[in-house]
Amino acid sequence: MEIVSTVATMQQRVKEAKGKGQQIAFVPTMGYLHDGHLSLLKEGRKRGDLLVLSIFVNPTQFGRGEDFEDYPRDLQRDSELAEKIGVDIIFAPLINEMYPRGYATYVDVEGITEVLCGATRPGHFRGVTTVVNKLFNIVQPHVALFGNKDFQQLTVIHRMVLDLNMPVEVVGMPIFREDDGLAMSSRNVYLSGSQRQQALVLSQSLEVARRMASVGDLDSHEIIETLKEKISTQSEARIDYIKICHQLTLEEQRKVDADSVLLLAVFIGKTRLIDNGFLLY
Repeated sequence: MEIVSTVATMQQRVKEAKGKGQQIAFVPTMGYLHDGHLSLLKEGRKRGDLLVLSIFVNPTQFGRGEDFEDYPRDLQRDSELAEKIGVDIIFAPLINEMYPRGYATYVDVEGITEVLCGATRPGHFRGVTTVVNKLFNIVQPHVALFGNKDFQQLTVIHRMVLDLNMPVEVVGMPIFREDDGLAMSSRNVYLSGSQRQQALVLSQSLEVARRMASVGDLDSHEIIETLKEKISTQSEARIDYIKICHQLTLEEQRKVDADSVLLLAVFIGKTRLIDNGFLLY
């Protein structure tokens, strides 16, 4: 396994691989890998002759007062995990390699970036789409794998790839959860013991909503109000949003149907956690 830190070297490795007719599978991450990331890498290993993992904590997707400086980083640990999976190349550039002096170009996807996380994190998705666009240009993958936990992010990336005619297949992979239901996230390390227990209210809320929908309670407002009451019982929980939206447009829905996805963003203490799930199958 090779660790590459410059764009020029990464592009040279891509040129060599494509010269051999190799398929490139790509998993972009901000590092501090967990089992959810590893599931993406395992699938990528099946799909590609060359498996590339990027590790880059992207400053342009963090807002003022967010956790860019504190975001967990451990390249040595990540490298050991990646090598066990069979990653061929880790692309781990420095910030000035991705955003050199004078950098002035950004990618905006309109509409679907202005709701949910985009409403409370202005500029976040511009940072996401810009860095993913850059990574796609550098790595030139045939297939790129993302986790479904960041549902809005995945929807936005699908839109960008479609609109800009990018020759890459974007694959969304299932959410990986701890045994007690908590969606795996690099930010879970921020939680204290008691906060970790309170964080279970997100996955528990999903189950409550599914039970309501399964017995015919399909009014979105009623479901959301029930979940607000449940989450408010946790002393350190603060709701950012609870929405029931159409899976493709992210437009809010008054009634639950087969295309409805429940999306949650909840602060537990200072840690912002997200989760999502379909309500009918």
